[in-house]
Amino acid sequence: MSYRVAVTGVGVVTPIGIGVRAFWTNLLAGDVGVRSIRCFDPGAFSSRIAAEVRDFDARDFMAARRVQRTERFAQFAVSAARLAVDDAAFPLDGARHDIGVFVGSALGGLAFAEEQHDRYRRGGIRAVKPLLAVSVFAGAATTNIALDLDLRGPTLANANSCAAGSVAIGEAFRAIRRGECRAALAGGVEAPLSPLVFGAFAVIRSMSTRNDEPARASRPFDRDRDGFVMAEGAGVLVLERMDDALRRDARIYGEVAGYGLTTDAYHMTAPRPDGTCLARAIDGALAEANMDACEVELVDAHGSATVLNDKTETIALERALGSRARTVPVTATKGQHGHALGATGAWEAAVALLALQDGRVPRVVNLENRDDACALACVDATKPLDPANAVSTSAGFGGINAALVFRRAEG
Repeated sequence: MSYRVAVTGVGVVTPIGIGVRAFWTNLLAGDVGVRSIRCFDPGAFSSRIAAEVRDFDARDFMAARRVQRTERFAQFAVSAARLAVDDAAFPLDGARHDIGVFVGSALGGLAFAEEQHDRYRRGGIRAVKPLLAVSVFAGAATTNIALDLDLRGPTLANANSCAAGSVAIGEAFRAIRRGECRAALAGGVEAPLSPLVFGAFAVIRSMSTRNDEPARASRPFDRDRDGFVMAEGAGVLVLERMDDALRRDARIYGEVAGYGLTTDAYHMTAPRPDGTCLARAIDGALAEANMDACEVELVDAHGSATVLNDKTETIALERALGSRARTVPVTATKGQHGHALGATGAWEAAVALLALQDGRVPRVVNLENRDDACALACVDATKPLDPANAVSTSAGFGGINAALVFRRAEG
């Protein structure tokens, strides 16, 4: 038995909005969530900007007792999951043994571990919160969601760097399609804004240093791009069997139709220059969706705004889509919400699905000087495009590549 898989709920905690409606409205309006960092003193670093979630209060989504027993990483995850369930009007009053949780994160609770290490250095082991032992692993997101919502199906946490959110959605899609669960919460979460974690990326010069112009710092595919802007937050989708969604007359954002996953096996921080492995991930996702490259109507690109990655992603799209890579509309939204590492793939999956449902595609902000090496048809103004399908790409450290294909749920 092979089931079709629908997306019926979207829950997001982002620097440009909490909840799907605020996120989508602000995205289409061109709002940018990048500011000077205020959660710690970034003065020691060359990059001093980030996309923080500044209006988040976990008590809006969780009981006070649960808030006390979790930290920011888990709170983001649970809050996004609850938002997704509410958005889907998904019934949780029946059996829960066949509802899974699939969540990816590049760093897990590492920032919280850093905070507790500082406490240990100052006050010894008695100063450390007992919460530490169950907060630092990536599985803290899946297990806290499962605990909060009493979900007893398969859970899977992955740490596939900046592709983690997309990988989680792809693995959930396949688990439902194979009949291993009837529904799943899937996405990504990241809470990386602490001095050591942030500084680790600053040391390798992967982040933008356009500190005087935060809103213009992240520049996907622009000739003057100089690195990504780190962000925090979470994104979770509700995936369920299409028949079940139709039976309960659910609003359907779209259908997950294909998933591809490859590894460059080239370098820990640099992508394989010829783009072959990312192209193979796209090819695999299209094959699983029974789609030809000539049918692709929208690309939701990784677009990290790093010098190497944007160029390599362009090469990969040219390999996968051929001459159409220069004509298929491309959006890339990290210029607005920043790059929340493992969470961003889930945000971008939401963008693709919302574009399919709403018939509008967000523009690529800060694309002021087009790079000849990135000759893609980047959307330069938010406008109606009405795509029937979309490919979303993600790429991360270690050369991990993921691609998802979404299709409008016709009829």
